[in-house]
Amino acid sequence: MSVQSGRHNNRAKEAAPLFDRELEHLPPHLRWREWMARVEAVIFAAPEPVTRQTLAQVIGRDCNLDLLIEDIRAELVSRPYELVKLAGGWHHRTRPAMADAIRTAFGIAEKAVSLSESEALVLMAIGYFQPITRGELSRFFAREISRDVIGKLRRADFIASGPRSPQPGAPYTYVTTSAFLAHFGFDTLRDLPDFEKLEDAGLLNRERLLEDADGLAASFSG
Repeated sequence: MSVQSGRHNNRAKEAAPLFDRELEHLPPHLRWREWMARVEAVIFAAPEPVTRQTLAQVIGRDCNLDLLIEDIRAELVSRPYELVKLAGGWHHRTRPAMADAIRTAFGIAEKAVSLSESEALVLMAIGYFQPITRGELSRFFAREISRDVIGKLRRADFIASGPRSPQPGAPYTYVTTSAFLAHFGFDTLRDLPDFEKLEDAGLLNRERLLEDADGLAASFSG
């Protein structure tokens, strides 16, 4: 690179304006509207849920992002799309009521992930007691959990390999993914249905858990 071109690049960098997050030159109401527009644009353009940290880069330091999101949602109430909080971030999506119209317009066949009751229960157990090994799952359900079941849940992107277990042989553990959260409409694992309600429904049994899988109980409490 020549000295002249190097100087030109340096001048261009110096002349490039910094992104104005604070917008102090605007009156408060216009500043708020601009922040709303920025946040909605970033979420709209992103294929995955957008985190708080990412959105904080386009708004002022003292801007309350939660209130901003509430105002955007209020404006979208009558629209066929909405902002939802999924997998630790915000996502722009069409409302479920519009699904049939969209599939019809584009000739899209519905691609639902079909899980048997047994597979759904295994996924549920992984969700509550992760990280968990296949052996621990087998002891919990008092039957062998096949590699095929684990493979199907992995192919659906609901689970992934977690850390190695400290057990002899260091078997792999399994954990749920952000796709699992997004598919079932959860923001975090804290949004999973209440354990006691599932126990009352007979889906998970605390006594069996304590008798057959003490390690799972420790994972749950931790």
